[in-house]
Amino acid sequence: MPNLQDALAFIAAHESPWPRDLKAHLESGFFEPPPFNKLLGPMYPRGPVNALVTQRGEVVGQIGDTTQIDQTFSVAKSYLALLAGIAVGDGLIRDIDAPVRELVDDEGFDGAQNAPITWRHLLTNTSEWEGTLFDKADSIDRGRQLATEGGAMKGERKLQAPGTYWEYNDVRVNRLSLCLMRVFNKPLPDIFANRVMIPIGASDDWRWEGYSNAWVEVSGLPMQAVPGGSHWGGGVSISAQDMVKVGQLVAQGGMWGGRQLVPAEWIAACTTPCALNPAYGFLFWLNTNGEKWPAASARAFCFSGAGGNTTWVEPEEGIVAVFRWLDPAYLNEAMGLIRGALA
Repeated sequence: MPNLQDALAFIAAHESPWPRDLKAHLESGFFEPPPFNKLLGPMYPRGPVNALVTQRGEVVGQIGDTTQIDQTFSVAKSYLALLAGIAVGDGLIRDIDAPVRELVDDEGFDGAQNAPITWRHLLTNTSEWEGTLFDKADSIDRGRQLATEGGAMKGERKLQAPGTYWEYNDVRVNRLSLCLMRVFNKPLPDIFANRVMIPIGASDDWRWEGYSNAWVEVSGLPMQAVPGGSHWGGGVSISAQDMVKVGQLVAQGGMWGGRQLVPAEWIAACTTPCALNPAYGFLFWLNTNGEKWPAASARAFCFSGAGGNTTWVEPEEGIVAVFRWLDPAYLNEAMGLIRGALA
C-alpha cells in the first residue's frame, strides 16, 4: 500500500510541461493562433509544482510552497458557480430556467439565437450563445476539443439551439460572469471576498483580475467584469492554501463555522450531471460512473484549470486536495496514490 510521502513525491516528480513563462506560452499560440490569442489581461510567470492534501479538514501532507500565488485558469469557473448560487440564495435569480434576458437587458440576449438562453444553459456550457464579448468572438472556442488542447484546430460549426449542445467555451462563461455582475450590481471580486473568502478565513493574497477592455457601466457606475479563467489573461491568482479552503467549503455543503455561505441545495445541483455531459455539472467537473478519473470515487468532483491546476474533493472520504502544476496526464494516478495512502 502506498504511503502519503510516496504519493507526494510522485506529484513532485511530475510537474506540468507548461513553461514557467505563461505569457510567452499563450502568446506562442497554445490555445489558438494569432490574432485570436491576443492577451487582454495580465499574465504572470508561474511557480513550481506544489500540492496540499487535507482529510476531514486537517492537513495531512504537502509539498512545495503552498503559499505560492499563481493563476488558476478555469478553476475560476467553479468559483463563478458558487457566486451564481449566492445570487440564487439571495433571491436575485429566482428561476435558473428562466431566460437570462428577463434580468439582464444589455443587448447580449437579443435575437433568435440568444433570446431563449437560460441561466442553466450558461452554467452547464450548453447555451450556444452567439456574439463577441470584450473583442473575443464565441467562434474562437467553437469546435474546442479539451482532450487535444494545444495545437488542435478549432473552427466554425453550425450553432444548435440553446440547451441541445455541450461545448466548453470561455467566451460564453465570460458572458455568464458579466451577467452575474449585472445581477449583483457589484464587482464579482467584492462579492467573492465578502461572501466566501473572508468568512472562510482565506488570506488577503488572492486576486481576481479582468481584461483591460472589460469595463462596463452598471447602475451608472463603471465596473470591470472578470473572466472565468486565464485563457486571455487575468482571472483568479491564488495559493493552494486558499484554494483548499474553498474546496472544503464545498465539501461541507456550503457550510462554514455554522453559517450557510452557499445554499446546500445549490452545491447538490453543481455536483449533479447535466443532461448532455455526465462529466459536468454547474461548472464543476464530475466523475460520474468513475469514467473521468478511474482511480477516484464516482462521487468525486474537481475544479480544474489548464496547465495542471486542480481542486479535488472526495466527499465520502473527507479528502480535499489541491495540485498546482501537476502534469494532467498523471492526475488520475496521483488520486489513486493518495486514496490508497489515506484509506
